[in-house]
Amino acid sequence: MSPFTGTVPHTERWEHLRLTKHDGVATVTLARPEKLNALTFGAYADLRDLLAELSRERSVRALVLAGEGRGFCSGGDVDEIIGATLAMDTAQLLDFNRMTGQVVRALRECPFPVIAAVHGVAAGAGAVIALAADFRVADPSARFAFLFTKVGLSGGDMGAAYLLPRVVGLGHATRLLMLGEPVRAPEAERIGMISEMAEEGRADAQAAELARRLADGPALALAQTKALLTAELDMPLAASVELDAATQALLMNGEDYAEFHAAFTEKRPPKWQGR
Repeated sequence: MSPFTGTVPHTERWEHLRLTKHDGVATVTLARPEKLNALTFGAYADLRDLLAELSRERSVRALVLAGEGRGFCSGGDVDEIIGATLAMDTAQLLDFNRMTGQVVRALRECPFPVIAAVHGVAAGAGAVIALAADFRVADPSARFAFLFTKVGLSGGDMGAAYLLPRVVGLGHATRLLMLGEPVRAPEAERIGMISEMAEEGRADAQAAELARRLADGPALALAQTKALLTAELDMPLAASVELDAATQALLMNGEDYAEFHAAFTEKRPPKWQGR
């Protein structure tokens, strides 16, 4: 995303989520614990806009996405979204569904790694948001459920039919999206949905540790790796290796590449600048 800004001011307060930042690590917490962090129209819009704003700032080098209370996110609020959508016309429904997809695109396209710290339920949109993160650090209590067919809708919501087969394979994705049955942490780890199984009660802490490790790394190299992982999902091999070659040529002309050589020669840790 481009770092250039127009006249829109920096947002000082986000109404539908909690944001903290410390030394290059941002933590976004879904904070409706009484509703298992169910998403509202405003929460979707805030996530979309926040990710765009953080991407423009270029000060964030890693982001943790967490949920307050007993679970990560139970999906869309039954009353505030499902009930409301029944009164919408097709144009309004299309606007809403495009907005939810924009959240997933923002998670995949932001220039920093995103770590979802999952405990308890990650259902519906919550499961897809966790899926769109680069890493999923999960508590043993975590359970994922793609519930869309359970409410009479397509399982391919918010890019789930695109992302899930690429994470767990077509067979598992078909089962999970069609049946909507919950997948508990041990099975989720077995099929590759979980990046790191946390010790009980430490998902947030271990996600923060991973974020610190990533934020201390070569930011530009990590950003380009994330961009290539997303872009090359649908590329033929010839296009992929050409894109890899162009990317490496640019990075080889950067300060971090030269810094690695200097640090190696001087037998010291590199001081990454993200340039």
